[in-house]
Amino acid sequence: MTPMLTGHRLLLSMNNSLIIIHPSFDRTWPFVADHFAVLWQPHGELQFIRLKPDDDRVLGDIIDDGAGITRLVTLGVPLTEDCPQHFPDLCEMAAYGPYQNLITPAIQTALIKRGVRVYQHPSEGFWGQSVSEYGLALTLCGLRRIPQLHHQMLTRLAPWDYEPPNGIGTAGGRGHQFGDDPNFTNGSLHGKRVRIVGAGNIASRYASFCHMLGADVAAYDPFAQEPNFHRAGSRREWHLDRLVRDAEIFVPMVPLTDKTRGIVTREHIYALPRGCLVVMVTRALICNMQAIRERVLNNELALAADVFDIEPLPLNDPLLGRPNVVHTPHNAGRTIQANQRWAEALADQFLPTP
Repeated sequence: MTPMLTGHRLLLSMNNSLIIIHPSFDRTWPFVADHFAVLWQPHGELQFIRLKPDDDRVLGDIIDDGAGITRLVTLGVPLTEDCPQHFPDLCEMAAYGPYQNLITPAIQTALIKRGVRVYQHPSEGFWGQSVSEYGLALTLCGLRRIPQLHHQMLTRLAPWDYEPPNGIGTAGGRGHQFGDDPNFTNGSLHGKRVRIVGAGNIASRYASFCHMLGADVAAYDPFAQEPNFHRAGSRREWHLDRLVRDAEIFVPMVPLTDKTRGIVTREHIYALPRGCLVVMVTRALICNMQAIRERVLNNELALAADVFDIEPLPLNDPLLGRPNVVHTPHNAGRTIQANQRWAEALADQFLPTP
């Protein structure tokens, strides 16, 4: 059903659901609104309105008569306290910008007094699968130097040559059946000591992947409950200073909050065994990044990172292009699936329709 233009406002035909979106929301979440429409399409009449980029009106100036609308989702459309009054039959509502709830406490109070259900986005779990899979990919790339080899093959044939120096075989050196860097954790993930800071949505998924592939997984998270560790197949470590001592792969994987900022200290970083691979896909500043930089630049640690202390990394940053560093541009959670999970986490809260 197409909305009908009446002057500068839209007159909506009688139906039960409305999704209205501004391109400023699409700018951050380009797949959310359309997936939301797909989820609601089978459940009765649905009105879907995408505004023009220069349309900065509040909701109440866009909709002339919202009678008959019982479910409403607005994405990137500003609200005033008067706007909900244009929807006299409203039963359920959610309104979000790219990263924030647009329903103020005053608007929420007024809606609740009318008996309208107001829904909040429950968490950041929509990123969980994408980020944890990306973390696994970075781990494998760090172990096998896949990006470095890909890049080297573009300009030279040397990567194809597995002959040891001077053609003389040495124990523990390059050989016809060994192509990794023995100075850092390398080879198969199976049997590796993976040590994770975190046991939440992302970290527990990542732990389960590593456990499935045969790694010895231990995790530290003072904020997590026991089932988080059990379901992920990881052993719970109660002391962070013990977690770092035997790590072959060290993965700081908690959200950045006031409590977690700098939780991995300089002392923890310097306690990591020489050659350890550090994998970073959540937030860099949960760690003492100066210490990580020092040890990586001294060839004491390998790094596979999607997040950094400086973003974007300057083109002359010494971490870029190193043989012991895999780097990507904060890309882990930016997938169609994360967009879809965002929509589903909100849509699932609405009451089922007949």
